[in-house]
Amino acid sequence: MDRRRFLHRALAGAAGCLAGCATRDPATPDQVVMTVRGPVAPARLGRTLAHEHVVVDFIGADRISPGRYATDQAFELILPHLVRLRESGIHTLVECTPAYIGRRPDFLLRLARASRMHVVTNTGWYAAVQGRYLPREAREWEVERIAAHWLDEWIHGIDGTGIRPGFLKLGTGNGPLPEVDARLLRAAAQVHRESGLRIFLHSGDGDAARDAVRRLDAEGIAPSALVWVHAQNDPGPTQVELARQGTWISLDGFSLAPASAVRHVEALTLHRDSGTLGKVLVSHDDGWLVDGDAPSGNRLTLFANGNVTPYTAI
Repeated sequence: MDRRRFLHRALAGAAGCLAGCATRDPATPDQVVMTVRGPVAPARLGRTLAHEHVVVDFIGADRISPGRYATDQAFELILPHLVRLRESGIHTLVECTPAYIGRRPDFLLRLARASRMHVVTNTGWYAAVQGRYLPREAREWEVERIAAHWLDEWIHGIDGTGIRPGFLKLGTGNGPLPEVDARLLRAAAQVHRESGLRIFLHSGDGDAARDAVRRLDAEGIAPSALVWVHAQNDPGPTQVELARQGTWISLDGFSLAPASAVRHVEALTLHRDSGTLGKVLVSHDDGWLVDGDAPSGNRLTLFANGNVTPYTAI
């Protein structure tokens, strides 16, 4: 199997990963994936990038606001890349920007309609980086209340937009999980039990992912509910170990730079030889970043690998 076939299989696998996200959708009896434009049958997702961003803002949960960049100008900047992405054969984008780091479902809907892409947004909170992006409620609320808040977004929509999430995003550092992170994971387990939404966990290392699998098991949640985000940061046997248990492995730092391409193909080869390739997702973790700590018009800069037209050269 050559590099192109490896990557295309992983892109198709991302659609399969999302396929079980909404099996108990209160509005639709059929199995669907919830996109910002509404429910979509899994078979219609097509090739899917499982971990990307549109605009992120790292100013912090206590200072973030929707007015920190010019939305109309950002739309004109970003739309051509999404159009080109669709023309290259990618039809679905899993947009992994969490609440309090720049999640904007209304902006995603505008882009999705104009580009005719399927775009999936998320619920959940992000506890990595010493809780810089957590609202105070993360520490003040009981687990059940946090879960109820996320379920309300799932059932009624995010921030009054009516736009519903298609997965749940958490963030942690290295394992084992700190107390706040573990509480959020327990809340995520409750949400998964009620909604079927998969749990995408940003993690610093394999110990964090392994601890998350253990804690989910204690809650009666199967490893297949978890997507281990940034698994490429902990290469080797832990990936195969968790994939064999059923965890989804997200290798989401891919770029066309030779070193990155080689590293990802080596990881994919390891999973092929281990019989776990069907649990692997490939993506870039790319997007635009709000530049500066003050309102700055449309000062958006590329971050990560800069592959804002993914897979056009593969």
